[in-house]
Amino acid sequence: MNAVQSADSADSEHTIEFLDSFTDLDDPRQQAKVLYPLEEILLLCLCAVLSGADCWVDVALYGRQRLAFLRRFLPFKHGVPSHDQLGIVFAKLDAKQFQSCFIGWVERFTTAVRGVVAVDGKTMRRSFDRAAGQGPIHMISAWSARQRLVLGQRKVDQKSNEITAIPKLLELLELRGAVLTLDALGTQRAIAAQIVAQEADYVLGLKGNQGTLHEAVALLFDEQQDGFAGHEVSEHRTRQKDHGRLETRRVVATEQIGWLQDSHAWPGLRSIAKVESRRELLVEGKVEQETRYYLSSLPGDAEQIGTAVRSHWGVENGLHWVMDMVFRDDECRIRTQHAPANFATIKHMASNLLRRGKGRHSMRSSRHLAAWNEDFLYSLLTK
Repeated sequence: MNAVQSADSADSEHTIEFLDSFTDLDDPRQQAKVLYPLEEILLLCLCAVLSGADCWVDVALYGRQRLAFLRRFLPFKHGVPSHDQLGIVFAKLDAKQFQSCFIGWVERFTTAVRGVVAVDGKTMRRSFDRAAGQGPIHMISAWSARQRLVLGQRKVDQKSNEITAIPKLLELLELRGAVLTLDALGTQRAIAAQIVAQEADYVLGLKGNQGTLHEAVALLFDEQQDGFAGHEVSEHRTRQKDHGRLETRRVVATEQIGWLQDSHAWPGLRSIAKVESRRELLVEGKVEQETRYYLSSLPGDAEQIGTAVRSHWGVENGLHWVMDMVFRDDECRIRTQHAPANFATIKHMASNLLRRGKGRHSMRSSRHLAAWNEDFLYSLLTK
């Protein structure tokens, strides 16, 4: 596939660039029998999802109604495929290759990654296929908290877990200078070593799955509760009132961990931190308290580590909530072979484009606007 141009004009006015990143995507069909080129199918699906489509029936219907708009970019000589044909093509496209192309596309328009990159997983609940013995798929995503963009994603293999998928995702990303945050499942020596090798830093959640390491860190903070005698520490407090909740956070961090390195030899470890959260639900009169521990390659700066921790949880509202409530991830019934993972990638691409062009509009309103206003949709594709 080549850069996309209008069927009736070589004028760059009608040129879009995103398909340049998909030129290496293999088309599994017999080329002699292809009526609908792969670049046309990809353009159709992206435009349809930007405009509110959430399934193959929606995508095919959108294509029939907006064929004149699509022909501003590509010939669509035979019109658009049926919903069944779309499902078959996306089921056969290699998901890992598709996701690699997506990452290449993101790198074309983003500046160097800075700040926090949250790595977190999400299960697509309706993507199971009982007939094929396939459970719901689980996707690992890398989310730039500062740019509010999906940098990449990878499907977790059916007989594997996040621990094996995370390194494969990270090795595709340019992370130099970023701060990677992961929850406790991703707190593994090999993952920490890989982050350091890619010239990035980490803040890793620490829970009981690390056994004696978690116990040792918790014991240090518990024993030093009244002053941290003999330990240089940093402390930072925040207080936030929002949506009927009053939340107070206290972060304590220290670099005095030579004893910990001697016994556990954790790659790149420079500091440990404790985060205490107290949440008051003002209307109900309830109080919720939680204590969490973290390992970090950052200096023992409580404010910096606390900011990274808060940024990580931003992935819930910034990405997972948007995928569920705006793109209806949990209701999507696409489930055949690679189709669920590939359609999720199309939705992440649409999410990134909408964030770049939505202005004062919400994500939901921007999808409506893309459906109603072809000039707005055109600007998303060509910006």
